[in-house]
Amino acid sequence: MMKLIKYSKGYRVECIIAPIFKNLEAILELLVPLVMATIINVGIVNHDKNYIIRMCGCLVLLGMIGLACSITAQYFAAKASIGIATSIRHHLFSHIHKMGYSEIDRIGTSTLITRMTSDINQVQSGLNLFLRLFLRSPFVVIGSIVMAFTIDKKVALIFVIAVPILSLIVTGIMLGTKPLYKKIQKKLDKILSITRENLTGVRVIRAFGREKEEEQNFHKENQIFTRMQQRVGRVSSIMNPATYIVVNLAIVAILNTGAGRVNIGTLKQGDVIALVNYMSQILVEVIKLSNLTIQVTRALACSKRVEEILDIENELEYNHAKIQRENNEAVRFNNVSFTYEGALAPSLSGVTFQANKGEMIGIIGGTGAGKTSLVNLIPRFYDATEGDIQVLGRSIKDYSKEQLQSGFGVVPQRAQLFSGTIRSNLLLGNENATEEELWDALRIAQAEEFVQRKELQLDEVVEQGGRNLSGGQKQRLTIARAMVSKPQILILDDSASALDLATDAALRKALKNSTKDMTVFIVSQRISSIQNADKILVLNEGNLVGVGTHEDLLTNCSVYQEIYESQYKKGETDYGKSK
Repeated sequence: MMKLIKYSKGYRVECIIAPIFKNLEAILELLVPLVMATIINVGIVNHDKNYIIRMCGCLVLLGMIGLACSITAQYFAAKASIGIATSIRHHLFSHIHKMGYSEIDRIGTSTLITRMTSDINQVQSGLNLFLRLFLRSPFVVIGSIVMAFTIDKKVALIFVIAVPILSLIVTGIMLGTKPLYKKIQKKLDKILSITRENLTGVRVIRAFGREKEEEQNFHKENQIFTRMQQRVGRVSSIMNPATYIVVNLAIVAILNTGAGRVNIGTLKQGDVIALVNYMSQILVEVIKLSNLTIQVTRALACSKRVEEILDIENELEYNHAKIQRENNEAVRFNNVSFTYEGALAPSLSGVTFQANKGEMIGIIGGTGAGKTSLVNLIPRFYDATEGDIQVLGRSIKDYSKEQLQSGFGVVPQRAQLFSGTIRSNLLLGNENATEEELWDALRIAQAEEFVQRKELQLDEVVEQGGRNLSGGQKQRLTIARAMVSKPQILILDDSASALDLATDAALRKALKNSTKDMTVFIVSQRISSIQNADKILVLNEGNLVGVGTHEDLLTNCSVYQEIYESQYKKGETDYGKSK
């Protein structure tokens, strides 16, 4: 929690004002039993109605001032807690964007979502209660003891015995529940992960008739989560009855001792009522403190989880090398191997090839052959486990992150569009792009025609995830977005899978004619998409088993021959070869 204190920088005044006004309210509450005592000892005993009315008016005044202090404290506590939580959330969101692919793979998307939402919400609630009650409750408890001593020292000893016992109960339950809350949040990560997988893969689940199995899996994890919540709830529920028992026993002791001292004339009836009121105030504050303890304990566990993410640093180290534009070599792999963290086998083994500037490189292979892994190494989304990758004549590790981001255009397998307009999505590639450049990119990506048919054209609304567009339209817009950035190296990772053969062929032809100095990598499972490439890389189980043109590979690469035969009937001409 201490690491998150720095996010309170802009709200330190609010963090000071809230406890001050809450303690002012507490001081007024401590005066109430004394006023009640004087009403009984003076007004009621002497049958002085005017005195009683005046003191009752004093009680109303104390209540009104206390209410104003409470509202003020609540306002500043809410402002501080919400502001600090917002600051933490913004910083966490920014930090996640700076994390590498390997860190995100290791942590998992579901836990990042939980920590961004549920955990920070718990921190916000805990901070709000902390500012309002953490100083107030102890202040009232200690103040009640002090006021009791001003009334009668002998009876006040009961307070001295009761309060430490109450403190032990609260501390013990807090220490017992803190690790349980951390486990609960981890289990919440698991449930969120299952929910996310089921929602994103609902069509696949229905296609294979796995609804019941997935429901059973979710029900099982939810039951474990429920039992954990019930366990920590049972531990926390001990606090209220335990504190009630201690406080009520203390009240019985006060009445018993106070009655004897009233009989001998050393204590007045109103003073006994005041002492009972002070003990009741301690009971109320201990209950508040117990609830605060539960909430703060949970907030501390959640803050620790947020800190764990903020402490993760990107493992990739960047330099700032000068780009060697005179070098004709675009990308070179020298005996590159790559293994995902936690994987039992490498995804790529001993890959070596060279791609020159302006070449179109096709990459083909079966599912799981390592195609995506290979192209993810080129813009340094991951670091190679072994070997060396060079870009424009230098090791990829010599470049800064900004140079790599500006030099590469990557279109992933799954088309990602954001809520906004077609224009705003395209400008993500280059925010300074002109209208003409946007239409040029759309023309190359074969998206110009369908965008022109839209009523608002570039200003047509795009729903979140591009829900109002077809799969092919989304893929073409993502390709256009990459083209807007005018990268030196363009990577299309099976990003034309939703396009029909004619549109795919037109796209490749446009890329060939419009990107003379750009090196283009096309990942595909269709031979028709890569057969006209200057060089084709054939992958099989992570190994590069063939490099060459379409004609060369048909002659000397058995894996390529198998793929070709599976896609074309014997004697059939290659579709798109003349395109």
